[in-house]
Amino acid sequence: MEMFQYLEKYDYEQVVFCQDKQSGLKAIIAIHDTTLGPALGGTRMWMYPSEEDAIEDALRLARGMTYKNAAAGLNLGGGKAVIIGNPHTDKNEAMFRAFGRYIQSLNGRYITAEDVGTTVEDMDLIHEETDYVTGISPAFGSSGNPSPVTAYGVYRGMKAAAKEAFGTDSLAGKTVAVQGVGNVAYHLCRHLHEEGVRLIVTDIQQAAVQRAVNEFGAKAVKPAEIYSVDCDIYAPCALGAVLNDETIPTIKAKVIAGSANNQLKNSLHGEQLHEKGIIYAPDYVINAGGVINVADELIGYNRDRALKKVESVYDNIAKVIEIAKRDNIPTYKAANRMAEERIARMRYSRSQFVQNEKHILNRRK
Repeated sequence: MEMFQYLEKYDYEQVVFCQDKQSGLKAIIAIHDTTLGPALGGTRMWMYPSEEDAIEDALRLARGMTYKNAAAGLNLGGGKAVIIGNPHTDKNEAMFRAFGRYIQSLNGRYITAEDVGTTVEDMDLIHEETDYVTGISPAFGSSGNPSPVTAYGVYRGMKAAAKEAFGTDSLAGKTVAVQGVGNVAYHLCRHLHEEGVRLIVTDIQQAAVQRAVNEFGAKAVKPAEIYSVDCDIYAPCALGAVLNDETIPTIKAKVIAGSANNQLKNSLHGEQLHEKGIIYAPDYVINAGGVINVADELIGYNRDRALKKVESVYDNIAKVIEIAKRDNIPTYKAANRMAEERIARMRYSRSQFVQNEKHILNRRK
């Protein structure tokens, strides 16, 4: 990888390499853009095939967080961190405390959170060294499990997409096919069931399927069958890249709205959905409830206030659809455009230097 060439191409601000020999810490913090505010993004721990793979993942995810936070209307930029190692065998207290000191050294430019391979307990260890961490234990004033809040945002976004497709945002009587019934999707199913939705579900974990059948009267199908079932809305809530050359021709739904990340295998599949007239709710816009929720922790968590903000996912999906119609582009492009337009507006408005009290005090020292 030509590092500086890549950073220049996508306008990254900073990459920090973190190493602590005694604890075994090997980590990368990528800060993409802080136009809107400090970079917020989780810390992922994974056994990467190579250091280059870890760097690429950190960079890709950091840029994605810039768009996600901007589209969610948050005053936060995008960043991400990855720790190279086996999350099941390589963790230790010294590792996460050392990592916390690296985060503290950035003086608030980067705020971390839980991600793949890390837990609330890991965040608590980081919190021993820095306040620039969210998703810590509720005892420290955190929001706890983000899954129910993420699900509520997906539910709100689904209603906005349904309004465009069916002329009403009421989901009563509609059939929704839910792929994956994990933590987020379980709570999504509860909201849908309470509104009178007919549910079709699938999951590789039979216990998760059975719970949805028992509690919500859902119909169960095999994993490979979920794409082609007769339904009004298809909700991918498990793996990424499920919208591809094989699945798109079989989808009968008029709306695709789910919590999974990276649902499109590539941009061509976003074009195909547009050509088919399917209303696609871009994943990083509709599943932003979790990041909206943890962002509220930065000002002292209040659940009612956070849920009120999460309701704005409805408006954000509606705006994406409006931009798509305005510019005659697919919704995945419209989501990017919405985020880019907000960043551009703020970059211009902050072009004038204002010397605040902190600057003055620093100069007097």
